[in-house]
Amino acid sequence: MTSQVSSPAEQADGAVVGEQRKAAGAKDVRRLDRVIIRFAGDSGDGMQLTGDRFTSETASFGNDLSTLPNFPAEIRAPAGTLPGVSSFQLHFADHDILTPGDAPNVLVAMNPAALKANIGDLPRGAEVIVNTDEFTKRAMQKVGYETSPLEDGSLDGYSVHPVPLTTLTVEALKEFDLTRKEAERSKNMFALGLLSWMYHRPTEGTEKFLRSKFAKKPDIAAANIAAFRAGWNFGETTEDFAVSYEVAPAAAAFPPGVYRNISGNLALSYGLIAASRQADLPLYLGSYPITPASDILHELSKHKNFGVRTFQAEDEIAGIGAALGAAFGGSLAVTTTSGPGVALKSETIGLAVSLELPLLIVDIQRGGPSTGLPTKTEQADLLQAMFGRNGEAPVPVVAPRTPADCFDAALEAVRIALTYRTPVFLLSDGYLANGSEPWRIPDLEELPDLGVQFAQGPNHTLDDGTEVFWPYKRDPQTLARPWAIPGTPGLEHRIGGIEKEDGTGNISYAPANHDFMVRTRQAKVDGIDVPDVEVDDPHEARTLVLGWGSTYGPITAAVRRLRRAGESIAQAHLRHLNPFPRNLGAVLERYNKVVIPEMNLGQLATLIRAKYLVDAHSYTQVNGMPFKAEQLAAALKEAIDG
Repeated sequence: MTSQVSSPAEQADGAVVGEQRKAAGAKDVRRLDRVIIRFAGDSGDGMQLTGDRFTSETASFGNDLSTLPNFPAEIRAPAGTLPGVSSFQLHFADHDILTPGDAPNVLVAMNPAALKANIGDLPRGAEVIVNTDEFTKRAMQKVGYETSPLEDGSLDGYSVHPVPLTTLTVEALKEFDLTRKEAERSKNMFALGLLSWMYHRPTEGTEKFLRSKFAKKPDIAAANIAAFRAGWNFGETTEDFAVSYEVAPAAAAFPPGVYRNISGNLALSYGLIAASRQADLPLYLGSYPITPASDILHELSKHKNFGVRTFQAEDEIAGIGAALGAAFGGSLAVTTTSGPGVALKSETIGLAVSLELPLLIVDIQRGGPSTGLPTKTEQADLLQAMFGRNGEAPVPVVAPRTPADCFDAALEAVRIALTYRTPVFLLSDGYLANGSEPWRIPDLEELPDLGVQFAQGPNHTLDDGTEVFWPYKRDPQTLARPWAIPGTPGLEHRIGGIEKEDGTGNISYAPANHDFMVRTRQAKVDGIDVPDVEVDDPHEARTLVLGWGSTYGPITAAVRRLRRAGESIAQAHLRHLNPFPRNLGAVLERYNKVVIPEMNLGQLATLIRAKYLVDAHSYTQVNGMPFKAEQLAAALKEAIDG
């Protein structure tokens, strides 16, 4: 997942592997423009690792790609059961793609549960690679198979490859001093080797990864490499796989540059580090582990060399409390969480609004309510981010649209927090957090200047001529108050949650002052400078599809399908949800119909209707999975025709 590669345009040499294979003349080689593969098995079968490795090699080869990991919430779900199935879907192509794909072309099923849980997603004619060793009578009965699907004709519409993966793996590792159970654990590497042969993926990176991962256990490393090579050799020699496939690098899909494969949480982590360097502030993360946000804590803890401090608190409240304290002390302060944690942090977020200090609240949304679906995705925290605090406590909201965009969204959220002295919500979700795609590593000159000026001395003169420091005297443009580092002589000031007097920051219960401060805090957020929303409308359409966050990929893919079919439809996507772009109202007025797809029950649609009095049509889904492009295309076509 972390290998850096050159621009896909410079990687045509990666096709040499395929050319060498064709020169050998062993088997037919067919060229495809894209492939969707899904690895599926028990949560202990290593499907996520297998998918990660195939993805890394695909990225290094230069394909465009998009991934969808899907796994149970339990650390070790019941083996052989439908709830215990873990899968990893990868869509890779020789051109620009936007989603992990609607339906797999290839399914690797490690057991009956994996087959039954996923076969319904496959189109007729898809390839199914089945580990026949696991299709015992007991294993099949556990998932409701009365007869073997490998023998009863139910798979006749597919191209089925029965492979005794477990037996072949154990046989390949018989020279190693391993028990049968230990040897069986490498069957995922055998499967990875087989798929790597089928699609001409490079192998050097995976072997290097295995040596590094098991550096303290060289025998285990050697066994996994042997299983990986055995899978490759099996594909090369068996008669069951008469064809292999090439998917050329996506040479025209990307501008020149240095690329790497990156997940949303990793991109967000790097964005936070880059923001701290651009602001010349130490980065402080106060956090409590929670799925699917924990990876940010794990990643940032590795980067003390960049001045990053991470604090794993005893609970969500302590995590944000420490972060707010760090903000008061002059750090770039961040707290990471998911929906349940936001609920616990709400009082301290309100305190940050009152103190008017920069603080980034990263919410990696997941299915709810309560603890809900920890490993599934949802967009249902928008209204919580907007209004989930007591009193009038406005907070800006920013949402990335793709895994790689999490880097830029982090920089933008930090810009707003530092410039306007306010907490800011960054709303990602599980789909973006765990999914991955190619990311062009930016040059330093491309990054924004986020430098801040701390208060240095008195900023107000009293009627008697005395110069004093007023902690709530505001910048006339941004309405931001000064940021004073504790301990700076002459800048001592009171903080707390009780209402402050305008200017002095003293405690005030005066009705007129409270009214003024509430309206001023709202005006500060309303006045944040955000870019206008851009509209993609090449044909002067009458219908606009409006999205936010991770729906960008499926919406854009659906719009492309409709336009190829001759339909006229416009598209706009929101990064800034509070405040909305200033031109949004004018954009909405241009269209007869506005459709808003969301992975909730219509939260953005509710805001749009309330603010702009637009009869927005809501199209929603809350099944824990991202939209499919075909599904959205059908819904949008119905809206166009309606």
